[in-house]
Amino acid sequence: MKLLKPLIILLCLSVSIVTAQQLTSPNGELTMQFSLQEDGTPTYKLQYKNQEVIKESRLGFHLKNDKKSLLDDFKVTDTSTSTFKDTWQPVWGEVKEITNHYNQLKVTLTQNETDRIMVVNFRLFDDGLGFRYEFPTQKNLVYFTIKEERTQFAMTGDHTAFWIPGDYDTQEYDYTKSKLSEIRGLFDKAVTGNASQEQFSKTGVQTALMMKTDKGLYINLHEAALINYSCLSLDLDDKNLIFNSHLTPDARGDKGYLQSPTKTPWRTIIVSDDARDILASKLTLNLNEPCAIEDTSWIKPVKYIGVWWEMITGKSSWSYTNDLPSVKLGETDYSKVTPNGTHAANNTKVKRYIDFAAEHGFDGVLVEGWNEGWEDWFGQSKDYVFDFVTPYPDFDVEEIHAYAKSKGVKMIMHHETSSSVRNYERHMDEAYQFMKDNGYDAVKSGYVGNILPRGEHHYSQWIVNHYQYAIEKAAEYEVMVNAHEAVRPTGICRTYPNLIGNESARGTEFQAFGGSKPNHVTILPFTRLIGGPMDYTPGIFEMDISKLNPDNNSHVNSTIANQLALYVTMYSPLQMAADLPEHYEQFMDAFQFIKDVAVDWEDSIYLEAEPGDYITVARKAKGTNNWFVGNVNGKESRTSTIKLDFLDKDKTYTATIYADAKDADYKTNPQAYKISTKKVTSKSKISQLSVPAGGYAISIIENK
Repeated sequence: MKLLKPLIILLCLSVSIVTAQQLTSPNGELTMQFSLQEDGTPTYKLQYKNQEVIKESRLGFHLKNDKKSLLDDFKVTDTSTSTFKDTWQPVWGEVKEITNHYNQLKVTLTQNETDRIMVVNFRLFDDGLGFRYEFPTQKNLVYFTIKEERTQFAMTGDHTAFWIPGDYDTQEYDYTKSKLSEIRGLFDKAVTGNASQEQFSKTGVQTALMMKTDKGLYINLHEAALINYSCLSLDLDDKNLIFNSHLTPDARGDKGYLQSPTKTPWRTIIVSDDARDILASKLTLNLNEPCAIEDTSWIKPVKYIGVWWEMITGKSSWSYTNDLPSVKLGETDYSKVTPNGTHAANNTKVKRYIDFAAEHGFDGVLVEGWNEGWEDWFGQSKDYVFDFVTPYPDFDVEEIHAYAKSKGVKMIMHHETSSSVRNYERHMDEAYQFMKDNGYDAVKSGYVGNILPRGEHHYSQWIVNHYQYAIEKAAEYEVMVNAHEAVRPTGICRTYPNLIGNESARGTEFQAFGGSKPNHVTILPFTRLIGGPMDYTPGIFEMDISKLNPDNNSHVNSTIANQLALYVTMYSPLQMAADLPEHYEQFMDAFQFIKDVAVDWEDSIYLEAEPGDYITVARKAKGTNNWFVGNVNGKESRTSTIKLDFLDKDKTYTATIYADAKDADYKTNPQAYKISTKKVTSKSKISQLSVPAGGYAISIIENK
């Protein structure tokens, strides 16, 4: 680590600005200017290669029940600057080593009337800007309640945006591509049904927000290190094209309760004239604290299968019986009810999955619906809904544990909370201990439905704190966490790498709920994945859902080659082969790629990228000289041409290419693919057709 002094210039500007400080990025391509307006309102603006990215934008807070909010009447009472450069190694990740290099400017502001102190901390990286508010210990600002954060992001034009509706409870929407000025008119159509949802504005959108300017700049707005704070959304002033911060409220409508000394999450702006740089950025991770877990040897990337997709499609059920209109745990006697015959989490079926996992080299098996209470788990505002330790009569925990252990397979626990947060917390220690006693090292948690306590939202401060509590408590038991329906990630996996996955977006399950847009997976890496990996659950081979459930006419809008590519393009250390074993057994030659592909990487190179259109990624498997390439395509056919110059120059490799057949069609012929092999070197090129919602996957194995 080196501490140097970056370029900072004190400026005397127009009459409306009292003072200004300018900060440059280490490579000199980004410039941030902080200013105080004449009335003491703090502002900032950002340039990239002399192009304006963010116009003058205000900073501050509107406080509740306070005569003087933290909006204006400030003077600069101190500034400090530094440069930081270091490298660190993630426990798992897209690359083996990450460089953290930024120039920092801290501006201390004192409010004239109240003598309150607010520090704005700016960190300028080569790929973007992060800034946050810091409140030191002080006598005039101790406990305070946020009515609204007043951070702005003033756009320079009517950019093209890839957005989902601003919502306090879900991110499970398809993305809409439009001009900023068109959001209001398209908003209602963009809102689709969900188990829990509440929008706040016809121009509200969620982060990470991806945009492209008419001049070819790519801009991403998000946040990093969301700790003890409400989740950030953006509310667009579409007359002036200014995004205003909008925090998720609690049941009382308050946006956050703070106690100094404290600090907010980072607000992030990633910018480049090359879309590949957005995907490769590590800015979000770098703005989080280093790993807080001393011994991380128990945290391991996982490739798994599971008893899940057949319930999602409606082929099978989570519940054990159809006899019970209601369940009371500890009172309901399941030995006296009639099994429904559709319950999937039974010993025979689970052993079938364990056998398949063992035969094909998978690390784990997830089982959902194993525990009592699924008959009335949803929509009843039920507090004591699950106890997370009591199995149904047809699922023998000890027997399954022993069987899996004999096969060298780990079981993955499922904890659906039905959003009864208090109930989960009071059972958490016992549930995690139960996991450890029975050989479960990882848990998939879920938060379906409206939050209990009633009136709280999935993304409000108290619930955000619950998700963090669950991660930290799990670490005490050496349990890895994959949280579904939780707040979207903000890089916290750097600090707590036992958070090996999240859903928090529209995942594969929605392909069985009517389908997703054919270019959905070409947008997610630019949006949801900016904050951390997603448990997207790829690998569907049977696209016609009616073949699993005649009452479900949904269709998976993807080709098989596209599904294979997702294991590379949708980065995650937790990857599921989500389809049924019998479907893989019909296409074992294509299934080979899922078996071979790594889940932890030494290096990642983004070869091609355009949000909404295509992404091509090459990744080197950790500890090997083997590479895997994935390409996912959008709505138009395209020929992808890539160079293999990332390969070692003195080595030869065998490339196995899994590609769309010429007649492949994601709707009418999604299972049409071709597999070919060829010898390649670092001088080789590959040109490959990708049909709409198609793509290709390549394994490149070193010749010994």
